[in-house]
Amino acid sequence: QQLGQNAVIYMPKGSAQERVDAILNLGAECIVTDMNYDDTVRLTMQHAQQHGWEVVQDTAWEGYTKIPTWIMQGYATLADEAVEQMREMGVTPTHVLLQAGVGAMAGGVLGYLVDVYSPQNLHSIIVEPDKADCIYRSGVKGDIVNVGGDMATIMAGLACGEPNPLGWEILRNCATQFISCQDSVAALGMRVLGNP
Repeated sequence: QQLGQNAVIYMPKGSAQERVDAILNLGAECIVTDMNYDDTVRLTMQHAQQHGWEVVQDTAWEGYTKIPTWIMQGYATLADEAVEQMREMGVTPTHVLLQAGVGAMAGGVLGYLVDVYSPQNLHSIIVEPDKADCIYRSGVKGDIVNVGGDMATIMAGLACGEPNPLGWEILRNCATQFISCQDSVAALGMRVLGNP
């Protein structure tokens, strides 16, 4: 909107109406599909090719790595800001827990943190929903594993079944632990956060 560009945002089934409304209020078109996240990404690519659109997406695949790399570098800014605040407080983290969908955010943040603190000094835990645990399964196997199906979870934005290969490389080499958890764990965490 600020750059005077039109945007069409594709979202997977189950997307919250509040998110759709927020996108519409910014002047973009929003299309909610009846597909899971990964199939929605493929549909987005098809439509972009048909219409000559540019895709801005944080997952990567063969021939599409430049923009996801930039986005992952942007995610590293989160870590940079946190590191700056911790330094001001004289704090050095021992553990970091990162959520994973496709692994782009987790990879971007963890890549930055291990560069600052080294992987030996930082216990990093990658957490995702058990219904969409492609990163966990990839960690168990040591190679990319895709998960298909509905992937219904209350963990909005994490219902992704295909790891970003750029993020996966960082996670495979730097993450200490991978956790696949039930929605009940996330629900409890939200309740504790809401009422500490």
